[in-house]
Amino acid sequence: MPDFLSAILAQRQQDVAKAMRQAPLCQLEPLAREHQQHRRPFAHRLTQNRPVALIAEIKRASPSKGPLAPNLDPSTLARAYETGGAAALSVLTEPHWFKGSPEDLNKARAASTLPVLRKDFLFCEYQIWESAAMGADAVLLIVRMLDDPTLHTLFSLAQALYLDAVVEAATEEETQRACALGASLIAINARDLTTFEVDLDRAARLAPPPSPQRILIAASGINAPSEIRRLHKAGFSAFLVGETLVRSPNPADAVRSLRESSTP
Repeated sequence: MPDFLSAILAQRQQDVAKAMRQAPLCQLEPLAREHQQHRRPFAHRLTQNRPVALIAEIKRASPSKGPLAPNLDPSTLARAYETGGAAALSVLTEPHWFKGSPEDLNKARAASTLPVLRKDFLFCEYQIWESAAMGADAVLLIVRMLDDPTLHTLFSLAQALYLDAVVEAATEEETQRACALGASLIAINARDLTTFEVDLDRAARLAPPPSPQRILIAASGINAPSEIRRLHKAGFSAFLVGETLVRSPNPADAVRSLRESSTP
């Protein structure tokens, strides 16, 4: 099977090197500081929407499925998700495999009052500053991509810039590292980022023990209320849903149905 994550990371490293030449860090820092005053509390919104908080995702394509909704309008979709009762948004900004962009994030955030997670493959401090400067409210840190010193550095910088950090794990060892970091938002990805195969049962087994200081997010492969109910019993209270919603002819109804049918 192809190693998707390695290929994506290699490309993102090239992209960031180019971005750093076009927009040096000294240009991003004032924008990042300016946006600090307008952050929307991502973790707080998930807590408010317990027991089932939906993070509705905006993505045009995926490496495993190809085009999902290449012509989607981020503004329209964000408004529909909010109308349906989503707690937060997740927006793909990776341009090659997921066909996303910072513009998608900007449009989605401007069209709703929901906090927005920048979902991308972040590996350096520049990207955290970049996320803050583009107006994200939260960032994704994928444990598999980062050694512990880098993970700690990016996590600390996100906190300093008032960005919530969703720390994603997909194995027992990665879950232990996320917990040791002290992350309050831990996402367990049912998708293996090497092969992109999905196993919801494995995700349920990986859930760390419940803690009042921690929000567990189930990510990938969620298509039905029964899956949310099963994962909720395993300790998850937030659920990131993408493909099911972007493919739906009525995203607002799709969000509403998932929430209402999944509530214990």
